[in-house]
Amino acid sequence: MNHQCNPIQAKPAMGGATLLPLLLAAAAIAAEAEAGALVGDKCEASGCGAGMRCASCSPLPGSGPPVCSRTTPLDPKQHRGTELPFNRYTWLTTHNSFAIVGSASRTGAPIIAPPNQEDSITSQLKNGVRGLMLDAYDFQNDVWLCHSFAGKCYNFAAYQRAVDVLKEIALFLESNPSEVITLFVEDYAARGSVGKVLRASGLSKFVFPPAKMPKDGGDWPLLKDMIADSHRVLVFSSKPGKDGDGMAYEWDYVLETQYGNDGLVGGSCPKRSESRAMDSTKQSLILMNFFSTNPSQLWACGNNSAPLVAKLKTCYDSSANRWPNYIAVDFYMRSRGGGAPLATDVANGRLQCGCDSIAYCKAGSPFGRCALPPKTAATSPAAAPPETDTSIISPAAAPPKTMTPSSPKKVTIALETAVTVRAEEEASTGTSAADGTASSSSSNRLSTSSFLSGSFVPSLLLLISLSYIN
Repeated sequence: MNHQCNPIQAKPAMGGATLLPLLLAAAAIAAEAEAGALVGDKCEASGCGAGMRCASCSPLPGSGPPVCSRTTPLDPKQHRGTELPFNRYTWLTTHNSFAIVGSASRTGAPIIAPPNQEDSITSQLKNGVRGLMLDAYDFQNDVWLCHSFAGKCYNFAAYQRAVDVLKEIALFLESNPSEVITLFVEDYAARGSVGKVLRASGLSKFVFPPAKMPKDGGDWPLLKDMIADSHRVLVFSSKPGKDGDGMAYEWDYVLETQYGNDGLVGGSCPKRSESRAMDSTKQSLILMNFFSTNPSQLWACGNNSAPLVAKLKTCYDSSANRWPNYIAVDFYMRSRGGGAPLATDVANGRLQCGCDSIAYCKAGSPFGRCALPPKTAATSPAAAPPETDTSIISPAAAPPKTMTPSSPKKVTIALETAVTVRAEEEASTGTSAADGTASSSSSNRLSTSSFLSGSFVPSLLLLISLSYIN
């Protein structure tokens, strides 16, 4: 994605009321982690559970010991099933998915263009990423995925041939017959070029036909029907007139927020220039971008958790009360907590059942009824919580008269997680160290004083109440 460098503007304080349900969601996910592998725990190389990794959040030397952090969102199909329209799901999405740290040159020249991700396309898909953002250029008599300069691809910025990446995706879909992937193609290639590599890669047989996509903001087919029909790849192009290549014109179907620093201003959710207004109801899919203009692992470390979750609510308010279907980030595995996977779980929970996390949704339950985690041993954050008959009503609906207490251990975990979320906000800055822009902790981070006075203390009291009130 091509953009100009601009400093991030100061973010205004967030009200406690808007962060409270999101904080509860963060606590819920942590409470489900294995006792020996909680998010934020110090760890050995292989000491974290499924859906997590053991690594230092900051890339800077001496920044601290490795800790467990999440890499994988909960699979919504395992909680709510596949009975909903496709536009009722949220998917973790990687920005410039092809631009990977340490990529070897495939043109004979060293790559000097900045990377945006840290693992291969196949690894991203295995970790639950279901949206891929690709920049396609005609280059060296082929289509390449590339960063550009003045609208052109050069060998020092050409990361991978498009056909190679598309083959990876096709192989993943062959091995995982119930998965659906969306490709957002920033398209600088001539008409017919991308269609040719789609066919050569074997991916075209999975492509959802643009002619069958819903018009004027209508619901998409049920996820189960898309899977049954093998319409398991949605391909959107930034340029019109590519239907013959199997690519729909993105802005007819998707609303997209502004990318880069201009999209990170606190309290606002501006649209990308090509997109229709964020409150348009003529498009039924929403893509929320959350990454700095200059890609930075350090920025992702500090911002991919609490500030990202807070941005969800801001964009919900700006998008006619709709949660995003795609959450696009750089360096998706980096955070000081639940990270982009947590944000995906929160959006899925709100979209599908009105709960603060998809972990609390149960197939067949009415909207707004949320399953509490049981008092027994918890599961890995990548797995579904064991079923329980205990339920609460989401904050979006009326509260119940009685609640079943959780164990004291789970209260402790929840309190620790609340502290972690506050710590993330204190450490989160609006400007990447790589931006080369002077930053101020008072002007470029979410207000921690208002968070402490407005939502942090009431949240702790409410968490205790939820665990002990009969």
